[in-house]
Order: sequence, then structure tokens, then C-alpha cells
Amino acid sequence: MANERIITIARQFGSGGREIGEELAKALGVKCYDKELISLAAKESGVDPEVFKDVDEKATNSLLYSLSMGLYSFGNNYRGDSLPVNDKLYLLQHKIIKQIASEGSCVIVGRCADYVLRDKKNIVRLFICADMDYRIERAVELKGVKKAKAAQVINKTDKSRANYYNFYSGMKWGDPMNYDLCVNRTGLTTQQVVGVAQGYLNATR
Repeated sequence: MANERIITIARQFGSGGREIGEELAKALGVKCYDKELISLAAKESGVDPEVFKDVDEKATNSLLYSLSMGLYSFGNNYRGDSLPVNDKLYLLQHKIIKQIASEGSCVIVGRCADYVLRDKKNIVRLFICADMDYRIERAVELKGVKKAKAAQVINKTDKSRANYYNFYSGMKWGDPMNYDLCVNRTGLTTQQVVGVAQGYLNATR
């Protein structure tokens, strides 16, 4: 469909990217996929969702070796029995993200979705960031992180997300050149950020 748009959201920890994705999806009348991708991957593979939660958006060092050994492909018939759980989850989510995107407009948070769907013409790639003080406040209030350790948790989580994205995509997480719209949401409400995103979508329709 000509009007279909796939919006992917990469986000710094504590920036509210998931909340923004959910509200943007509501405003557009489409589905938002975030943690749901873990459940879908678990259902398809038969793996306990709790196992996948522990490695979600975390890279291993095994994927390139596995590729070089020809153990699997990115198609529907990949063979993942001998893979570490991190790589298995990435490949399952890779497949599921492509399936979801083929079904119509949606919002997908994280999981290298912008890279996975890089060949689609109707993709809009967002990156949500925020100042550290703002992110610390959110981490303490909404995530239950102790204030004394908040900055450490934020930096560790961002590093993990960056390693995951950089490893599986070969690109740099957070590099503005990899996204269509980057928003520093410090001082903005979630609805204001959603409005900015909608304005961009309307301007580029």
C-alpha cells in the first residue's frame, strides 16, 4: 500500500523511547512491537521467554564465525540449533520483523529493526535521546534504579545496545546518518515528541 509506513525507533536508555513508540502507534492506529518480539520469538522456537529476556538486545561474538561456517542463513529455513541463544534470538527477531513489516504499517522499537528493514522504501527511522539528568530522573522514578547507580546503569545499558547494534548491523548506533529523524526529548512531553514524529511523517508522505 502506498500509505503504509514502518516506523523504527532506536533509543537511549531512560529517554522514553518505548513509551513514545506506544503512543505514536496509538496516534497512527497501528500496532507497536517491543517486548512482544521476545514472546513471538519464544512461541516460534519453543524456547522459554525468560531465557530470551536475559539476552535481548545483547550481542555475542559468535555470529560472524557461524556465518563463515555456513551454519544458517537469514531466510525462513535457517538452522539455529547449534547457535548461542543471543544469535538465535537475533535471527528469530530478524525473521519476525520482516514478517511484521510485510503485513502493513507498524512501529518497531529496537532490535536493529532499521537495519533489518533497510531495503524497504516505506521505512522511517527514528532515534530518541535525552540529556543525562533527564534520563537519570526517569531511571529512578520509572525503573526503580537507585540514584547513586543510575548513571552507571544508563551507560552500561547504552553500551550493551550499541554493541548489539554495531555487531549485527556493522553500523554505528546513535550515528545521525543512520536515522531519518533524531529527537532530543529533554523538556518535551511524550505527546510533543509524538507530534514531532507525526509532523515528519506528514512532511515526507
